[in-house]
Amino acid sequence: MHARNRAALELLYASGIRVGELVGLDIDDVDLMDATVRVLGKGKKQRVVPFGKPASDAIEAYLKGARPQLVTAESGAALLLGRKGKRADQRQIRAALSDLLQHLPDAPDASPHALRHSAATHLLDGGADVRTVQEVLGHASLATTQIYTHVSTERLRAAYRQAHPRA
Repeated sequence: MHARNRAALELLYASGIRVGELVGLDIDDVDLMDATVRVLGKGKKQRVVPFGKPASDAIEAYLKGARPQLVTAESGAALLLGRKGKRADQRQIRAALSDLLQHLPDAPDASPHALRHSAATHLLDGGADVRTVQEVLGHASLATTQIYTHVSTERLRAAYRQAHPRA
């Protein structure tokens, strides 16, 4: 289960997808060559979201090592499997990731949804425009995404106050 949980953690943080979207993924939704995942989001809207090398490595390790050991006749094409070989559900993933995240220092909100918030905030802090972040997160409304710009603005102000001699 460690490999599955690591793959889930890495993909959630790297892509900013929801836990519900994650557990709905099939193997063919993940393109390791292009480092993208095809997600069916709210309102049955499909989007393609990129992810980075750590997530790619974790998914590949899971697919090659752990997943084949879990597969049963009921597995189908599900990407993430539970102990009995069925598609993992949100509850299982949330519990596993919450347990993993509790062991991280300086993790004030140890929930899988916090990974989505972190992904959005880090994208904005890194210079991504709010429309790009909206697309990655699958928000229908730009106003929903703009919540994350407030967090980035606060960080900018704090850095300014700390670093500027006339702040």
